[in-house]
Amino acid sequence: MADPSSYVNHDRDVDQALIALKKGCQLLKYSRKGRPKFRSFRLSRDETTLLWLSHGEEKSLKLSTVSRLLPGQRTAVFRRYLRPEKDYLSFSLIYHNGDRSLDLICKDKAETEVWFTGLKSLIRKNHNKQARSEVPEIHDSDIFSTGRPSTASLEFIPNNNNRRGRTSLDLGPRNNSPTPFRDSDVAPERISMLRPSTDGFRISISSAPSCSSGGSGGPDDIESLGDVYVWGEVWSDGISSSYNGTMNSKTVRTDVLIPRPLESNVVLDVHQIACGIRHISLVTRQGEVFTWGEEAGGRLGHGIQVDVSRPKLVEFLALTNIDFVACGEYHTCAVSTAGDLFTWGDGIHNVGLLGHGSDLSHWIPKRVSGPVEGLQVLSVACGTWHSALATANGKLFTFGDGAFGVLGHGDRESVSYPKEVKMLSGLKTMKVACGVWHTVAIVEVINQTSTSVSSRKLFTWGDGDKNRLGHGNKETYLIPTCVSSLIDYNFQQIACGNTLTVALTTSGHVFTMGGTSHGQLGSSNSDGKLPCLVQDRLVGEFVEEIASGDHHVAVLTSRNEVFTWGKGSNGRLGHGDTEDRKTPTLVEALKERHVKSISCGSNFTSSICIHKWVSGADQSVCSGCRQPFGFTRKRHNCYNCGLVHCHACSSKKALKAALAPTPGKPHRVCDACYAKLKAGGDNSNAANRYNTTPSAVRPVRETRSSRIILTPKTEPVKYSEVRSSRSESSIVRSSQVPALQQLKDVAFPSSLSAIQNAFKPNSTSRRGGSPPHSSGFSRSVVDNLKKTSGKINQEMTKLQSQVRKLKQKCDSQGIEIQRLRKTAREASELAIRHSSKHKAATEVMKSVAEHLRELKEKLPPEVSKCEAFESMNSQAEAYLNASEAAETSQDTTLSENSQDQNIEEHPSSSNGGAMMSQEPSNTTNINPHPSDSRPPAEASSSPSKSGGKELIEQFEPGVYVTYVLHKNGGKIFRRVRFSKRRFDEHQAEEWWNSKKDRMLKSYSHQVSSSGPMATESVPTPTSVQPPSSPTQPNSDDQEGGLKISS
Repeated sequence: MADPSSYVNHDRDVDQALIALKKGCQLLKYSRKGRPKFRSFRLSRDETTLLWLSHGEEKSLKLSTVSRLLPGQRTAVFRRYLRPEKDYLSFSLIYHNGDRSLDLICKDKAETEVWFTGLKSLIRKNHNKQARSEVPEIHDSDIFSTGRPSTASLEFIPNNNNRRGRTSLDLGPRNNSPTPFRDSDVAPERISMLRPSTDGFRISISSAPSCSSGGSGGPDDIESLGDVYVWGEVWSDGISSSYNGTMNSKTVRTDVLIPRPLESNVVLDVHQIACGIRHISLVTRQGEVFTWGEEAGGRLGHGIQVDVSRPKLVEFLALTNIDFVACGEYHTCAVSTAGDLFTWGDGIHNVGLLGHGSDLSHWIPKRVSGPVEGLQVLSVACGTWHSALATANGKLFTFGDGAFGVLGHGDRESVSYPKEVKMLSGLKTMKVACGVWHTVAIVEVINQTSTSVSSRKLFTWGDGDKNRLGHGNKETYLIPTCVSSLIDYNFQQIACGNTLTVALTTSGHVFTMGGTSHGQLGSSNSDGKLPCLVQDRLVGEFVEEIASGDHHVAVLTSRNEVFTWGKGSNGRLGHGDTEDRKTPTLVEALKERHVKSISCGSNFTSSICIHKWVSGADQSVCSGCRQPFGFTRKRHNCYNCGLVHCHACSSKKALKAALAPTPGKPHRVCDACYAKLKAGGDNSNAANRYNTTPSAVRPVRETRSSRIILTPKTEPVKYSEVRSSRSESSIVRSSQVPALQQLKDVAFPSSLSAIQNAFKPNSTSRRGGSPPHSSGFSRSVVDNLKKTSGKINQEMTKLQSQVRKLKQKCDSQGIEIQRLRKTAREASELAIRHSSKHKAATEVMKSVAEHLRELKEKLPPEVSKCEAFESMNSQAEAYLNASEAAETSQDTTLSENSQDQNIEEHPSSSNGGAMMSQEPSNTTNINPHPSDSRPPAEASSSPSKSGGKELIEQFEPGVYVTYVLHKNGGKIFRRVRFSKRRFDEHQAEEWWNSKKDRMLKSYSHQVSSSGPMATESVPTPTSVQPPSSPTQPNSDDQEGGLKISS
């Protein structure tokens, strides 16, 4: 027995194809006279007639008169302008008992598959009706018997909303009853191509309607197809390249300033759309759920961590008819037509975010049970950290994070499962909306004056910051509280932003409350403390629907006009710029569209518009600039999309136009198609540089047909035949990058061999008018090709291995370079600090030397010529000379190191020898040169410019002396330091004045006058330096020091 799910998928595929046929597209039509022309074809709403426009008039073909659907170019009309390279894109409708044919060519394989699937289903249905009309009596057992392929089945899914009602009648041909329409009427390869798969095929068509401006859709516009328009920060396809040259697709965010049609790989007949922070979800009229955007924690519901730039079916809900969806920041909720609630996404951020009683993430939809088991959920609203739902009996349930009392249970506790709001028990909750930290609900209450009259009042609770609750204060409300200032109004819809609340009354008036930072209240005179009525452009308008983003608002009026206001960054308002609007402003780009619904995300907006058909008026104006055609403004067809444009809008030419008569010749395309084809060509060229074989080893042979030399497991590649002027042809491998056209990819997840067989051109033995085929490749040629391919694969493997090794080596060298740069940067910073300290010390010594010279001039000769004074003067001069010599030596060393690129981890600090010191841990080093920590009683040494070593020892508790140990054993005083814990500035001054003579004697008398350091025996006392902050936080005695330097 066949799998029942395959029939469900097959029915869904047929529904998708019929929707695409009803939306219509441009096809190349052959006729008995003249050259092929572009015509707009579509299926009538009752699915009985094929309609198209020709010379401003609407032509039609009753599908009941069609006897056969013939693939390929087999008719006499096709042979007038035979194009073998388009054979697999061509088909003919044979009608009037085989006397006439309607011959068409599609843009690509996807579009061909759509038309073939839809037309085959409709023609078979018509023939089944004719067969039944010939039978006088049909019993129930004959109609509803077991075995789906050979019986008729009736499926009816009721719904309260008539737009969602779905009736599907599929009467397949009985095996024991003849029918004029046989499977043999369709080529075998087409039949294999139409086999249902587990996932079903996806019809690639943009939801953009064909350009039209005039004409009504008919009396049943409410049943028209829904197209999606988006603007703001939206997702689109991008191309990224890896190090080995392969081209990978990725999702990128782009700013769209005006509404544009949503690009989709599936046919979308949209019923409802919901926007989150970084993702979007929609429900089709067939009850299917599609999501796309940035994946995080499974909020898209596809079960994988991959961003999606276009709507993708949530396969796990394929067998469930969904009626409503809502999007939060990290999770998504859906309500089925049976009233079941499904949630999925990231439940790790907060306990109970998904309502399953745990904090686990669910990457696929899971039904919520617990307290809502057996209850029918009508609607659900998602905030950032909590959710709320309303049931058919009027109860309100909330779950998620309970901060700020946002759940309405009278506390701030989080709840991991749906819990009823007891405060509203006994009342009927009609609508609910969730912000980040506040919740709003419309509750039906009974008037006290009359028990038979009810009214819908506004209740808010949660965080009252920015006055978003409408109670006139910023207090937090833990339970639902009625907005007293709006007690006189009845409400029908509500929406929440970040710090914003929007409410719509039953009389079509809009009230806003909350923050005013970007003008999102829609009234420049309001401070947001109390609800304000939005007027200005909305005066006299009846608003039917409202939506709110983080900081912007959109409304839909009864005249199908959209007004937006608030923050304008990313183009979320749809006015063509990023400016803020403080009052309602009409979205001009949607003025000619019949808008049915609107929705707002954090920084983007979307709308559902009724699909408009191509009318005769559309052929009289340019599809791009909308200017009418005339004597000077000629009309031209785009050879890629088929629409009519003027010369200014279609002056460019492209080689790979989908409907080009001659593939090797450039043809006129519109500006939009030119940009898409150019982008696709650039990506294709980049990919082919690494994927195609070199031209030097590619065999050149004359071929007369398109042949695909692929095994069933090989990826299918599109080939087209390009004929030159010398009747020679070559196989050209087309781009594997999807072309950005109106119809794109059809995905068959079953076998690839079926696709290969499906689109292989028919042999000439089955068509008398086609040229004869060549005998094919000989075995020797195939063997040579295999050998060549094997050698190339081996060479490619070696090259890829070398590339990987080089990349690893490059990465390791890059890491080493970064480490060395960091070390060099640290050394440079350390050198700068040392240099600044050295310069300061040199300036001090210069000042001391200058002061000594002044004293020498002022003092009497017997004093100025004494041994002590001369010694101090000599020491100062020696220090200055040593400092100059050190600077010269340091400059030479740095220059040599720079030339040799010798980067050292710890640069030398040997400049300024007389002032170099290793300081104890209990003092602050304010010497111009670095020092290392030492214990107080421990001596440390460093080289001195005068030939000795500098040592530090404790002279008294809290007093540390730095001296130079000469080669002959003498001690030369350098400086003294005082501990901050024992001395302040005044005490250090007193100690120096009282004990300096004793200290100087103990460090100067040991140097003989005959030694080279005899002139340095007497230091020059200087003023006490002020205390400094500690710089040795790890020492046992954390204190700075007062320093006296010689």
